Amino acid sequence: MFEIVRYEGRRRARGTLALTVFVGVFALLIVGLFPSIEAAAPGLEAYVESLPEAFRQGFGIEAIATIEGFLSTEFYQFVWLLLLGLYMAYAGGGAIAGDVETGRLDLVLATPVSRSRLIVETYLSLVVPIVTLNAVTPLVVFGSTVAIDESISFVDVLAVHLLSIPYLLVCASIGLVLSVLVQRADAAQRGGIAVVFLLFVVDSATADTDFEWLGGLSPTRYYDPTEILVDSSYDVEGALVLVVAAFVLLALSRSVFRRKDV
Repeated sequence: MFEIVRYEGRRRARGTLALTVFVGVFALLIVGLFPSIEAAAPGLEAYVESLPEAFRQGFGIEAIATIEGFLSTEFYQFVWLLLLGLYMAYAGGGAIAGDVETGRLDLVLATPVSRSRLIVETYLSLVVPIVTLNAVTPLVVFGSTVAIDESISFVDVLAVHLLSIPYLLVCASIGLVLSVLVQRADAAQRGGIAVVFLLFVVDSATADTDFEWLGGLSPTRYYDPTEILVDSSYDVEGALVLVVAAFVLLALSRSVFRRKDV
C-alpha cells in the first residue's frame, strides 16, 4: 500500500531539498534587507501610495515599512503565492504526461495497479515538497526575524504556511488535469504554469472593478498572506473552498485518466 507514493516521493526528494534550501536562503536575504528598508520608510510609503491600486492589491503591498508587511510583499506574495504556485502546477503537469512520454506508464499499468490508485498516489507524492517547504520555512523566517531583533507573531507565520497548503494543492491539481489531458510533458507543464499565472492576473486586474467576480475563479482569491501577517485575519472559509476545488480537480483527473487511451 502506498508504494507509488513512496517511490514518487523519493524521486522528488532531491529537487525538494534543493528548493527548500533555495527558499530558505532567499528568506534569510529578504529578512536581512529589512533594517535598511525600515530606515527608508517615509519615502517608501509615499512611493507605494503612488502605485496603481490593482498593482498594490495583486502583490499585497500594505504596511511595507513593518516586518509583517515587508515579508508578505517581498517574500510570501512573490515566492509563495506566485513562484511556488507556478512550480506546483509545473510539477503536476509532468506527473502523468512525463511517464506517458517515456513509456514508463505502460510498464506500471502492466502490473496489478489500478489507474485510480496510480493517479491518487501520484498526486499524493506532490504533497512531499509542499509539506517539506511548509515545515522548514516558517522556522527560518521566524528565527531570522528574531536574529535582527524584530518582533513577529509565530502563530501568524504558521498560519501563512498552513493556509497555503490548500492553495498549493489546487495549483498541483491544475497541472495534474492537464497532465492527463495531453501526452507531452512539456505541453502539460507549460499549460499548468500559464493557467495559474493567468488566474493570478485575472484576480489582480479585476480587483475593485465591475468584473471582480471573475477573480473568484482564481485560487489566489482565497489565500492572502498579507491579511494573515498584517491583519492576523485567517480566511478559513477560503481554505475550505480550495480544499474542495483540489478534490474536484483530482476527481476530474481520475475520471479522465480512467477512460484515456495511453
